[in-house]
Amino acid sequence: MSHVLELVLILLASAVLVVVVFRSLHLPPLLGYLIVGVAIGPHALGWVADSPATRQLAEFGVVFLMFTLGLEFSLPRLVQMRGVVFGLGGAQVVLTMAVLAPVALAFGTSWQAAVVLAGALAMSSTAIVIRLLVERLETETPHGRDTIGVLLFQDLAVVPLLILIPALAGSGEALARDLALAGLKAAAVLVVVLLIGQRLMRPWFTLVARRRSHELFIINVLFITLGLAYLTELAGLSLALGAFVAGMLISETQYRHQVEEDIKPFREVLLGLFFISVGMQLDLRVVADHFALVLTIFVVPVALKFALIAGLSRLRGATPGAATGSGGPAPAGRNQAGPSGTSGSGSGTTRPPAR
Repeated sequence: MSHVLELVLILLASAVLVVVVFRSLHLPPLLGYLIVGVAIGPHALGWVADSPATRQLAEFGVVFLMFTLGLEFSLPRLVQMRGVVFGLGGAQVVLTMAVLAPVALAFGTSWQAAVVLAGALAMSSTAIVIRLLVERLETETPHGRDTIGVLLFQDLAVVPLLILIPALAGSGEALARDLALAGLKAAAVLVVVLLIGQRLMRPWFTLVARRRSHELFIINVLFITLGLAYLTELAGLSLALGAFVAGMLISETQYRHQVEEDIKPFREVLLGLFFISVGMQLDLRVVADHFALVLTIFVVPVALKFALIAGLSRLRGATPGAATGSGGPAPAGRNQAGPSGTSGSGSGTTRPPAR
C-alpha cells in the first residue's frame, strides 16, 4: 500500500506542478506531462519505475479518451459528411499507412511493427485539433469541415487497429487464425452490445436522471463505461474498444452533453497520467544517439500528411487556400500521432523499430 501511495503522490505532485507552470506559459499541459514523465522515469531521475501497475493505471486515461471520442461520434452526422469522411479521410489514412509502412520496413522493423507504427502515425490528436478549430472559429469553414471529416474517419479507424494490433503477435497460420478470431469476436460483441444497448440505454438514463442525484448520474456513467470496457476485455478485445462503444450508445441519448461535462475531469486527469507514462518510456540518450532517425520520423509524417490532405482536397475541388488549411490548420495537433494512435502502438505486442 505504501508503494502505491508513494507512486500516486509523485504523479499527482508532478501533474500539479506541470499544469501550473505550462498554463502560466500558455503552453499545452500535455507537453508538460511528457516532459515530467521523462524526468521522473527510469531513464532519468528514476523516481517512478516503469512497472505494469503504472501502465495499467495510465490505461484508464485511454479508456476515457476513447469514451469521449464515442460521445462525439454521431451516425446522422456521419451520413451527412460521408463523402468527406470516407473519401478524404479514408484516402488519407490508407495512403499514409501505404507510404510509411515501407519506410519503417526499410529501417529494419518487422512487418508487424511497421503496420503498428504506420497506423499510429496516420492518426491525429482529435482533442487538440478540435480545440484549436473552436478557438479560431473555423469549425464551419470549408477546411474546418474537411478536417473534422478526416478526424471522424480516424476515430473510426482506431477501432479496427485496436482489434488488429494484439492479433499481430502471432505468426503464420496462428496469425491468420488470431485475426479471423479477433474479427469474429469484435463483430459478435459489437452487434450484441449495440442491439441490446440501443434499446436499454435511453430508458435507463431517463430512470437514473429522474432520481435527481448528480452523484448517482456520474456513478452510472462510470459504471457503464468501465462495465462495457470490462466486457470487451473478457471477449479478448481492448478496454478502449468497450469505452468507445459506451460513448457511442450514450451519444444517441438526450444526456450526451451532460455526460461529456461530467466525465471531463476524470478524462483530463487520467489522460495526463497516460502521457506521463509515455514520457517515462522515452530514453533521451537513445534519442541523442539516433537523432537523425528521430528527426526523420518526426518530419516525414508531418510533410507527408500535409501534402496528402492538401492534394486530396484540391482533387475534390477545394480552393488552394481551403486545401492548404485542410492540410495544416493546426500543425501542433493535426499532423501527429494522437493519443489514440499512441495508445494503439503501446498496446501492441510487436517490437519497436530497431535502434
